[in-house]
Amino acid sequence: MLRLIGTALLSAVLTSAFWLWFYNFVPQGAPAVVRSGNVVAVKPDNQSPVVVAEQVVVGPAGLALPVIGIKADQLVDTYDAARGAGRRHDAIDIMAPEGAPVISASDGTVEKLFDSVRGGMTIYVRSPDQHWIYYYAHLSAYAPGLHEGQQVKRGQVIGRVGHTGDASAAGPHLHFAINEMAPGERWWNGRAINPYPLLAGKRAGG
Repeated sequence: MLRLIGTALLSAVLTSAFWLWFYNFVPQGAPAVVRSGNVVAVKPDNQSPVVVAEQVVVGPAGLALPVIGIKADQLVDTYDAARGAGRRHDAIDIMAPEGAPVISASDGTVEKLFDSVRGGMTIYVRSPDQHWIYYYAHLSAYAPGLHEGQQVKRGQVIGRVGHTGDASAAGPHLHFAINEMAPGERWWNGRAINPYPLLAGKRAGG
């Protein structure tokens, strides 16, 4: 009888030890992705320091609309809008509530986190092929754990909509720009292209 009890106890201890080891030391797989039309539902890895958005709307060029809750038909082409001192806008403003999640439009690497007079809290993400920089400005906050050199996936929350820099508190928004990069160019270089048709699936000015 004692021998039977001892065997059962040993078995229980070994089983518990195995599952403790499995859940704490065996690497978990990549997040599962379920596609339905232009909506991508992503189940996040619980260990990730940056949350993955549950619903990501993907534009015709394969870029995610960078603010959760905003649809393509809500976008306005502000690329050529005039700015002070003769500056062009060279970006689109995506109007959204203060604190709305800002997500990475593409896979890439966080190249620079920068606080500027005009852009406020900003993020520069370079594409894996090094050809593009995606620029996010006027943020109210960075996602917890976000840091330079970090690789991010399309749909990962990287910040929150705000009005830092020269943006008005009455109109919080994400200033989103795309720059085409030549080999060796740094994060502040590049040639601006219009993000609107890539996100909205319409011609510029449409």
